[in-house]
Amino acid sequence: MPDNKQASAEVAEAPEAKKSEVESDAEGTIGAEFGDEVLEGEPTKTDDEKDKSSDAYHAKVTAKAGTPAGLVTGLIKELRPKQWVKNVLVLAVPFAAGEILDPAILLDAVIAFVVFSMAASGIYFVNDAIDVEADRQHPTKRNRPIAAGLIPVPIAYVVCVLLLGGSLLISGLTSMPLLAVMALYIAVQLGYCFGLKHQPVIDLCIVASGFLLRAIAGGAAANLVITQWFYLIVAFGSLFMVAGKRYAEVKLAAETGAKIRKSLKAYSPSYLRFVWAIAAAITIMTYSLWAYDIREFEMSRWGLISIVPMVIAILRYAVDIDKGVAGEPEEVVLKDKVLMVLGVILAGCLFLAFYL
Repeated sequence: MPDNKQASAEVAEAPEAKKSEVESDAEGTIGAEFGDEVLEGEPTKTDDEKDKSSDAYHAKVTAKAGTPAGLVTGLIKELRPKQWVKNVLVLAVPFAAGEILDPAILLDAVIAFVVFSMAASGIYFVNDAIDVEADRQHPTKRNRPIAAGLIPVPIAYVVCVLLLGGSLLISGLTSMPLLAVMALYIAVQLGYCFGLKHQPVIDLCIVASGFLLRAIAGGAAANLVITQWFYLIVAFGSLFMVAGKRYAEVKLAAETGAKIRKSLKAYSPSYLRFVWAIAAAITIMTYSLWAYDIREFEMSRWGLISIVPMVIAILRYAVDIDKGVAGEPEEVVLKDKVLMVLGVILAGCLFLAFYL
């Protein structure tokens, strides 16, 4: 009998543990493209300065408000350099085209990385400036640089214009196709910030399109042509990961009672499971078709061999989704050593196919 009671206690405590996990992510690492968190817990007020929901922590953050040091710190934090890792996807097309070792092509890809980082950071500024009043009412969002007063709203808009304008200017000087891609990306993401993020299905497509446009930008910068199969892989692979994130968010909300955004209320776990299952199937199918293209045009069997680690990686990632722990793609991969190994094997197979 004591054993049964102990087991019951452990089961009862499990949702609380998950709730704590949700609350600790209130800065938006689980959420959407620009860090506007989708899960909002009800943090318990404490006096711990390390607790981001506490008044003591908030007081520590706002202490530098109105000072040059606070402004500089706020600007750096608002740029969110940790999110720039997503922009490495611009290297995908030059790599798949077998041109990544060409210095000129690599330089164009680096420029695409820079302009995408500038544009993404500019969107972070406008997104937080738009939501500043709502953020100030939230126990953890109030610590964001703009909401905390480290960056005045007018300055946030000025920086946003400079970043977005600079991104378009550099893109135009590099290539017109890159300029077109960046203009489309900025327009779509501004629409997301100004209300589309609350529209079911549309929000899924917009977030997924961000990854696709990154891949397209790498090819556009260097004027490279790539097979349509590759873009379909990126498009549906992105939808697979985004639907997986949303599934994890909805599942955690159902288990913990956390508050969620309007668009997420329209999703049921079964619907999101349907989306990521279909996206996974199409990703595997298009990758296999692309692999046969590689064998035909590169005269290499390594493309076909790469199907094996690719399929295993998709199935492995689906395990994390099914558990409801699939957050940001880069975080899922870094926490799963098997996925990392599969990624290295996959990259190795493709390198042998394109460069040997």
